[in-house]
Amino acid sequence: MARIAGVTIPDDKQIAIALTHVRGVGRSAAARVLSEAGVDVSTRAKDVSPEDIARIQKIVEGTCEVEGALARKERMSLKRLKDIRCYRGLRHERNLPVRGQRTKTNARTRKGKKRAIGGTGIVRGGH
Repeated sequence: MARIAGVTIPDDKQIAIALTHVRGVGRSAAARVLSEAGVDVSTRAKDVSPEDIARIQKIVEGTCEVEGALARKERMSLKRLKDIRCYRGLRHERNLPVRGQRTKTNARTRKGKKRAIGGTGIVRGGH
């Protein structure tokens, strides 16, 4: 099992797909990294040599923002929105849809399960 950017990638998948298990590396970035490293995209992860893995690791760390650094950047971006009290920041704080979706119906993923108010027969939404 190979480790790239602190993530153990699955052996049974093609290397192009296995690389997408690293946060911050999508399909196109994986293809670009593999072509730069000179590795065939259809090769299984278990068949890639340790030298190729080292080359891929070096390219990923050099060109892509991955794992911890990416998560930190995302957190700081959301914190900035909340700190300046903009509309998007308030929607994030309240766990409501951020991009203009309706909330009278739908939005269950964001709002959570409906909750009943005990003894009143009223069912409240996620908040």
